[in-house]
Amino acid sequence: MTVDRILPTDEAHDLLDLATELADRELAPKAAGFEERGEFPREVLRTLGRAGLLGLPYPEEHGGAAQPYEVYLQVLEILASRWLAVAEAVSVHTLSCYPVAQFGTDEQRKLLPDLIGGELLGAYCLSEPQGGSDAAALTTKAVRDGDDYVVSGTKAWITHARVADFYNIFCRTGGPGPKGISCLLADRNTPGIHPQAAERTMGLHSSPIAQIAFDDARVPADRLIGGEGVGFTIAMSALDSGRLGIAACAVGLAQAALDYAVGYAKERQQFGRAIIDFQGLGFSLADAATQISAARALTLAAARLRDAGRPYSIEAAKAKLFATDMAMRVTTDAVQVLGGAGYVADHPVERYMREAKVLQIVEGTNQIQRLVISRALAKG
Repeated sequence: MTVDRILPTDEAHDLLDLATELADRELAPKAAGFEERGEFPREVLRTLGRAGLLGLPYPEEHGGAAQPYEVYLQVLEILASRWLAVAEAVSVHTLSCYPVAQFGTDEQRKLLPDLIGGELLGAYCLSEPQGGSDAAALTTKAVRDGDDYVVSGTKAWITHARVADFYNIFCRTGGPGPKGISCLLADRNTPGIHPQAAERTMGLHSSPIAQIAFDDARVPADRLIGGEGVGFTIAMSALDSGRLGIAACAVGLAQAALDYAVGYAKERQQFGRAIIDFQGLGFSLADAATQISAARALTLAAARLRDAGRPYSIEAAKAKLFATDMAMRVTTDAVQVLGGAGYVADHPVERYMREAKVLQIVEGTNQIQRLVISRALAKG
């Protein structure tokens, strides 16, 4: 289905055309094979980086494209509609560049052209085996020792854990609670950083997700981002943007599932007519189309607030909540439309359904989004 988009500039139209061309040529034909093999598509990410699609929301002086978040999210949606793992990789990489871009010193920002360009890939190390939703209780510790911080602890569920070139490490440099947390930027070849075996996940098989053990890893003190005790602020600020990225991924995945289900329903004949002509099924597809449009509108409305410099964290939580729950419903319904055919790997909708589940979990579970929204309501 062609999505009618209203974009702020001709350049933005050109970017979306480029994203569509690359997604059709580099992503769509490769997704099923890479997912089946569990192989990370590193060269695909380099191709996107060289095309300028990994630094869209960042300033040109740092190697970015200086595009509004509204445009970046629509690029993510296009990528996700062809291959969710790649879109999620772009979202995580964009998130990983955020701490230096937003909170780094002028000297630290000199690293951004290399970080943003796509030759280097980032990872965002916040969650821990015993601390996911309760990020303020993290226990990974960093102790100052001369010109270094010595980092010890374990991070969990880290996207790009085994393939990243740099890591944002959220660690405890002070006392308990959020004010004791700091953020360090570490290179992958830092001694003492040990990515573990990849997790065996339900979906996103081409995305390496694993724990990372820090065994007295020495990170130079000049890689401290924002100062000691600022890490929790950095993490929460980054996640507001990251949640919009996940919402856009959810919209793209749901659109792919709907498009496939509609195509199948128009071709599949039962009782002498196409199954899309039966109201029970046609109405389900109509509901899916409506929900996708609503999720897209909610996500882009939050992005416009961000672009205007206005508060948007609650709207980002709403967009992430609604879009990812929507994607789970739409992909499940797409499997149902195909019936038995939807349950086998010959058709991509079974993969879409498995992939949709993780979007309800990453960047803050949807239960946490409801908590964020309800607390805002309570405060008035």
